[in-house]
Amino acid sequence: MLSTGFRLATYTVLIAAAVCTKGGKALVSRQFVEMTKSRIEGLLAAFPKLMSSGKAAQQQHTFVETESVRYVYQPLDKVYVLLITTRASNILEDLETLRLFARVVPEYCRTFEESEIRENAFNLIFAFDEIVALGYRENVNLAQIRTFVEMDSHEEKVYQAVRQTQERDAKMKMREKAKELQRQRVESNKRGIKSPMSSSGGYGPSPVAASIPSEPSKPTYQPAVVKPNGPSKALKLGGRLKDAEIFVDQLKSEGENVNSFQSPASVVQGGPVSSSKLPPSTIATEPVQLRIEEKLSLSCGRDGGLHNMEIHGLLTLFITDESYGRVRVQVENRDNRGIQIQTHPNVDKELFRTKQHIALKNATKPFPLNTDVGVLKWRFQTQDENMIPLNINCWPAENGRGGCDVNIEFELQDDRLELNDVVIVIPLPHGCGAPNVSECEGEYQYEARKNQLTWQLPVVDSSNKSGAMEFSCQGHANDFFPINVSFYSKRSYAEISVNDVVLVDDGTSVKYAADSNFFTEKYEIL
Repeated sequence: MLSTGFRLATYTVLIAAAVCTKGGKALVSRQFVEMTKSRIEGLLAAFPKLMSSGKAAQQQHTFVETESVRYVYQPLDKVYVLLITTRASNILEDLETLRLFARVVPEYCRTFEESEIRENAFNLIFAFDEIVALGYRENVNLAQIRTFVEMDSHEEKVYQAVRQTQERDAKMKMREKAKELQRQRVESNKRGIKSPMSSSGGYGPSPVAASIPSEPSKPTYQPAVVKPNGPSKALKLGGRLKDAEIFVDQLKSEGENVNSFQSPASVVQGGPVSSSKLPPSTIATEPVQLRIEEKLSLSCGRDGGLHNMEIHGLLTLFITDESYGRVRVQVENRDNRGIQIQTHPNVDKELFRTKQHIALKNATKPFPLNTDVGVLKWRFQTQDENMIPLNINCWPAENGRGGCDVNIEFELQDDRLELNDVVIVIPLPHGCGAPNVSECEGEYQYEARKNQLTWQLPVVDSSNKSGAMEFSCQGHANDFFPINVSFYSKRSYAEISVNDVVLVDDGTSVKYAADSNFFTEKYEIL
């Protein structure tokens, strides 16, 4: 009776595939039949001795035969891609299979050094299994192998999206709870209340809060924590607050910046593209706090032409002291582009139209306490290319050598603005390797896992309003789109600012904190 290994070798086309050194040392080896380790090591060790010293070593594809097996190999720099087959196999099919194996190796290894091949050994083995099953070649190409190895799953994406949504909801509830605890503690200490928080839970915003819809709570406006003086039952709140602070610290250690404002795009999409880095806002201690937020959504064509540009702005008011509830906000609007501005229904529209002052229609009622109230919003939509704050041009030119020479440049068109943390993300063809960057204003980073080139500029302003980057890469012109851009600015695009905040009764100015953020929600070059 023949042994199992002999029967398989007799009826199987491909016995093993390996990447080995010129001395026969196996770096990666995959056997497709039952075979002991000593047997495969013996076959690989015998391979260098069987190679001819002259003609065969210089051929692009060649093979060597023994009495039982055939070696089909191809040199790749310092290593060999080697297939061990039976002598009865079709040599033409073996050479075709060898070519596919030889294309897989550089797909996962940037160089042919031993350390690089060992580091990517598992990916190579997974790819080998997609090429050969039970000794026979599968009808697959390189793109299919790449997809199978990546194991991209729609169900997994859905699961990850649901999980991220649940985590975001949990973090938002935690922030709201921590903010509520801090607000209650501040109020209890301000009124000298020493009773447990359960008995002081009846305090809340002014009745006018029911008539003015509040904006979603933002962690930026958390009041400063005031420590209670002396031992009392109110110290129970400190224990609850400490637990919340420990949870906040844990989130910070995981990379979550609780006290910084994050745009919705940065939470959902997660990249530098639609998630521009916003500066950490310091928690204001003034009794009146105002914040201007502007979101830019823009898409334009790669050959020029603005498809759509839209800006949404919102001015929110946050008051921490009830004695400053009845105030009037003096706003300055220097816009001359026809931006559409709308006040809240409970705000005196005629007063805003004539004097640019924001105050409630009913002057006897105060603004809600410890609640973000959107008092003014604006919108601007255009297809005029001259209105783009930062213009990006990309010129990929195929060089006739299977690659492209890419020139990309930026130009600040609005000299009023100072753009910070400008990030331009250029996609690259899959498996093209690191691009050759010949010129770059600022810094760049090649991200191999994401197949993209990230161009970073700390500041773009009137003194540094233009720049360019040039690089060469394998691929075609369409491979470098869509390009995504992100940035933020501390100056309002709409030229709307807060000049002063005064009391309604006597016109006395009060201390206030004002912050402005203009950032990209989406900026794509399609």
